[in-house]
Amino acid sequence: MARKSLVSVVADALLDRIVSGEFEADAALPTAAELSQEYDVSRMTLREALATLQTQNVVRVVAGRGAYVTPIAQWTDIAPVLRMASHGAAQDEASLQLVEVRRMIETGAAALAATRRSDADVALLEIYLDDMRRGNVSEDLELFVSADIAFHDVILRATGNVFVGVLFDPLARVMRDKRQQTSAVPEIQVHAIAEHESVLEAIRSGDAERARLTMDSHMTQTSNDLRHFVLKSPN
Repeated sequence: MARKSLVSVVADALLDRIVSGEFEADAALPTAAELSQEYDVSRMTLREALATLQTQNVVRVVAGRGAYVTPIAQWTDIAPVLRMASHGAAQDEASLQLVEVRRMIETGAAALAATRRSDADVALLEIYLDDMRRGNVSEDLELFVSADIAFHDVILRATGNVFVGVLFDPLARVMRDKRQQTSAVPEIQVHAIAEHESVLEAIRSGDAERARLTMDSHMTQTSNDLRHFVLKSPN
């Protein structure tokens, strides 16, 4: 195995342990000697693996003292953040933060889409909303989730702004995972259909402010449902 590939393997293994909560924020990693022996790699390979995590600000290396885990709020690369959101010990908090990001992007996207959408865009929104209804009635979770994601994708494309899709694309995989989790709850599906109906009518009307408000309502319902049905939060 080439050293570059081995570096990636070690960096990924360490990131997995950080994401799992084995090493908490500000905790020290095992010494270089211990990690080199554990992964059966040279000190140089280990240093390069730590350097990879350091460039993402996942760890900080203090000369003469060792490597320490950086709090997730300070991570600077989206890949490890998404891994934490999907599988990490702090994934509940990350799930709620993901809805916050969606709110920031999608409310603006809905407003733009209302003024720029074509008749074909509206027709697609109707098709995907109908697919969501069919998925709900037939208890077809995959159909429901796929239609939900496609509905929002149409809105993003209808903005006519290429940067919107570029910004949103890295979130796509983790968003699908989260929708599979939340949409498995029948009550959440019912709420989602009602919210999507309101968003569709607002975009059809061409009223940007109405579209923004209905999407904001949808994000609020999504957050509330996540807390109540999935995270079982008392708040």
